[in-house]
Amino acid sequence: MRRLAAIAALATGLLAPPAVAEITDLDRAALREEIRAYLLENPEVLIEAMNVLQTREQDAMAQRDLMLLAENADAIFASPDDWVGGNPDGDVTLVEFMDYRCGYCRKAYAEVAELVESDGNIRFVVKEFPILGEASLQSAQFAIAVRQLHGDAAYETVHDALIALRGEPNTETLSRLATDLGLDPQPILHRMGSEEVMAVIKANHALADTLEISGTPTFVLKNMMLRGYIPLDAMRNIVAEVRADG
Repeated sequence: MRRLAAIAALATGLLAPPAVAEITDLDRAALREEIRAYLLENPEVLIEAMNVLQTREQDAMAQRDLMLLAENADAIFASPDDWVGGNPDGDVTLVEFMDYRCGYCRKAYAEVAELVESDGNIRFVVKEFPILGEASLQSAQFAIAVRQLHGDAAYETVHDALIALRGEPNTETLSRLATDLGLDPQPILHRMGSEEVMAVIKANHALADTLEISGTPTFVLKNMMLRGYIPLDAMRNIVAEVRADG
């Protein structure tokens, strides 16, 4: 403490107006050496400072997220281009930006399904957000084309199949998938590159850019964004928190 007081006194003297104290290179060197010695003897001060900085950055990010969510609420929660599952009248809306080729999206898939089913009062919205290359794009195009041509029930079935698909989503694979589900593959394949399908994907990418979302999965609940995979129990706690806040 005495050393810290000495440093403070020296710094106060050095920061005084020029008329009171003339700062020399020797003074500056002495101050730097005292500060260095103090930090080496008390490294916990650095950890404390980093923790304070991290907390401030997290608070600033949370406030920015609140602003972005409020400004883009309709596009996030109420776009007619998105499939809605779970309870359409649920008191909590969970939005997921997802990519079929994302390993963490696949890991989260069963847990999100369990969360939505066991809760019974969650409105679940899927945002097609392909970011992992051509295979991701083709999968999203196929799913959106199916929804536009055959409706929500067909989309849900295709969504489930694509998230479990381990092969490449090429023309042969997607044709077989459509046929297995009782759908004519040709109209779907033809529509995949259409303006209507691509408009959905472009809109989701633009929204993600606005929200500063760069990875999948990203979840949105009311006034918070959760970037990355969240275990089931943690998701349940977050939903309960959102619900408690009204």
